[in-house]
Amino acid sequence: MLNKVVIVGGGTAGWMTASYFKAAFGDRIDITLVESGTVGAVGVGEATFSDIRHFFEFLGLKESDWMPACNATYKLAVRFENWREPGHYFYHPFEQMRSVNGFPLTDWWLQQRPSDRFDKDCFAMASIIDAGRSPRHLNGALLDTPYDESAEEMQGLTMSEHQGRTQFPYAYHFEAALLAKYLSAYAVERGVRHIVDDVRDVELDERGWISSVRTAEHGDITGDLYIDCTGFRGLLLNKALEEPFLSFQENLPNDSAIALQVPMDMERRGILPCTTATAQDAGWIWTIPLTGRVGTGYVYARDYISPDEAERTLREFVGPAAADAEANHIRMRIGRSRNSWVKNCVGIGLSSGFVEPLESTGIFFIHHAIEQLVNNFPGEDWNPAHRDLYNQSVAHVMEGVREFLTVHYATAKRADNQYWRDTKTRPLPEGLAERLEKWKTQLPNTETVYPYYHGLPPYSYMCVLLGMGGIELNPSPALALSDPRAAAREFEAIRQKTEKLVDVLPAAYDYFTRLG
Repeated sequence: MLNKVVIVGGGTAGWMTASYFKAAFGDRIDITLVESGTVGAVGVGEATFSDIRHFFEFLGLKESDWMPACNATYKLAVRFENWREPGHYFYHPFEQMRSVNGFPLTDWWLQQRPSDRFDKDCFAMASIIDAGRSPRHLNGALLDTPYDESAEEMQGLTMSEHQGRTQFPYAYHFEAALLAKYLSAYAVERGVRHIVDDVRDVELDERGWISSVRTAEHGDITGDLYIDCTGFRGLLLNKALEEPFLSFQENLPNDSAIALQVPMDMERRGILPCTTATAQDAGWIWTIPLTGRVGTGYVYARDYISPDEAERTLREFVGPAAADAEANHIRMRIGRSRNSWVKNCVGIGLSSGFVEPLESTGIFFIHHAIEQLVNNFPGEDWNPAHRDLYNQSVAHVMEGVREFLTVHYATAKRADNQYWRDTKTRPLPEGLAERLEKWKTQLPNTETVYPYYHGLPPYSYMCVLLGMGGIELNPSPALALSDPRAAAREFEAIRQKTEKLVDVLPAAYDYFTRLG
């Protein structure tokens, strides 16, 4: 029976894989995880997609179990600052899109324009975030849902379906190293063998399949299936098995990042429950609030700015608090391996692929890959159909996110320097130019966005197009034949509901003080 798995590399990818496999297969699978004691994790970002809630549920973990241990906070949206023009911002929230008379509320917004803020008019989350509120009350109840101690933690959440996946109304920020530590304890307690050692070589058999990994102190470690979680190095998948890497650089030019971990008095600063992406002259800066510090970094293109200039820009942006923070410079490999499953090796995490962390998709890629591998776990016959289905699903997710991120740059109104002017003339992924033309006539829907599952429902595209402001958008002509009063009532209902929630919800910092 094929049941011996060797995971090479720890970090978020390695320990998420080990813990999920144990939750899925229990003692029917033997897992060894080998990680270096000297090679550090990349840790570009610490924000997630709302899908991550499925991961913790599968492991049987509640928020109170793991969030305090990882300095975690809630993420209700991505906040985009200065992408349209200086001083402008908008939110891409995790919130179900409302509809009136069969049309998305964003269509009605284009017709009626209750204000100049589509995000505040169409969603409750925008005002909740601006006020720094937690989506949960101090007793654990969510937003305006009555609290029931005997109910499941997620009772009453406003959820939406997209291609068979449930989307939760918030995601998380957490300290990546602390999550890896937490999950390593979870996995080891359930029987994962943990080896701290450096892999010196990867041995191949006569078929070209991996037969063992050779370590400095523990000798050869053998398995049936090998998981490559070695990051951008791709030690097994790209180096030993020589699987080609397909670059996304022509569409997404940012190839570098500099990250800082900045201790701050979060009680005094307050926790804004969102990831902020602030446009800069050669990229953008992320700001991620945790319970004891802020994670921040500049994602940029070296063709437009040097690493030293990027570091100066980031430190000036953060201010005096960044003075003693150690800078972590990272060269990012943007794209994907041609195939993430080759022979008896599967790349998960950065070895499989990566796009810049603009929509916090890195950990989503990991989670999705693990789920797909469990669903397509090979038998002793190594039926290639499982491998092909896996590779197809992983490729679709990454190609879809590639397209979604390209939309951000192609439709951002900002064009005040060469970097931002060039974002409007770069090649587009195949099919995107045609889709953009359709969206000018009708806002994105399930028929006109990237056709395969990639985690982004049509409303996400709507938010980006409406917020970036770089292309003209029009409401459906059919709205002229529909009664507008129902939409006006819905806008007013959102306004009243939001005012009430902002008034009664606790500050995010206060909620996490209680949770911890």
